[in-house]
Amino acid sequence: MTSTVPPSEEQGGFGERGAKKEFPCETCGAKLTFSIGAQKLKCEHCGTEKELTFAEGARVDERDLMSALNKQTTQRSTAAGAHFAGTHEVSCGACGASVAFSGSLTSSECSYCGAPIQRDKAHELTHRLPVDGLCPFAVEKGTADGKLKGWVRSRWFAPNEFTRRGVEGKFDGVYMPFYTFDAMTFTRYRGQRGDHYWETVGSGQNKRRVVKVRWSPASGSFQRFFDDVCIPALKSLPQKLLHGLEPWPTERLVPFTDQALAGKRAHTYEIELGDAFHLGKQRIEGELTSDVKRRIGGDVQQISSQETAYSALTYKHVLLPVWILAYRYGGKPYRVVVNAVTGQVNGERPYSPIKIAIAVFFGIVVAIILAVLFGGGQDGGGGGGY
Repeated sequence: MTSTVPPSEEQGGFGERGAKKEFPCETCGAKLTFSIGAQKLKCEHCGTEKELTFAEGARVDERDLMSALNKQTTQRSTAAGAHFAGTHEVSCGACGASVAFSGSLTSSECSYCGAPIQRDKAHELTHRLPVDGLCPFAVEKGTADGKLKGWVRSRWFAPNEFTRRGVEGKFDGVYMPFYTFDAMTFTRYRGQRGDHYWETVGSGQNKRRVVKVRWSPASGSFQRFFDDVCIPALKSLPQKLLHGLEPWPTERLVPFTDQALAGKRAHTYEIELGDAFHLGKQRIEGELTSDVKRRIGGDVQQISSQETAYSALTYKHVLLPVWILAYRYGGKPYRVVVNAVTGQVNGERPYSPIKIAIAVFFGIVVAIILAVLFGGGQDGGGGGGY
């Protein structure tokens, strides 16, 4: 999907080369930070607001995937070892303190005075992909905290102490790197459609009805377009954890501007474009398999062959906002994330063995009761409900 307003390759997606990433208030000289409520830069000292600015003519456009992969292959051979890693220190322009940036972290705030600081030249290595756009934070921290409390209360299989005490920790607002992929697919398939039918077997007390399957061949082809398949580009968080925040409203992407990062943490990507597309194809293939089964129809399906051709492959490299909280329960670490655009919550949590055992026990009891009722209905020629 194309949205308005990419920064140039020369800018590397993070503003002019070598520019200091600080935004002083024109009224009092204090540092401006991005205000979620106002969706502008705002001075916490005097209240002055400033609209976000974008490069003239900037757009959030799709980029050709195969061209980018070929270019990366060429650049990688000439830029061996020029990767983005390690720990670096940046001096705070407000108070002079040193702020450490580790790994892929590119934007943070000073621990001493709270001023926003960004890692110089973070995305200016020539073999790095530029950031095409971002979704600004839209969910305030207080709202995210309320969403988290509701999520905790809804965890039925969690220990009672966990749901009563809740999650304790500090929310961090983080811009996380994602890739979005577009693809036109054409799929051919062959398989078997299975339709259930009932047949009476045995005699006397052993007489009963059993379900059997009538198989018939099925085949076909179809076309499907995939728009903005989102793949997280971080290795430090599980893919499944971040997938739980979908769907992302990518129609709300705006052109990249480092002003939106003021006062928030931001990371650059740790997963390369080619590896991310491999993950994206796995998700696409999974959805296509579900499509094939629906098209085959019946009660059960068998797929003997499924072949997919891809065309019109494009991508975007974007930053998406997440509230993240790490906590410990029972001596084990857990993480909860909140989509800072939609408020969707997903997280890791402890489970109560007692509650799970009770659920399994009642499941077995219900199954036994149904089996008795079902078996009893056969003597009178019943079972019509099945």
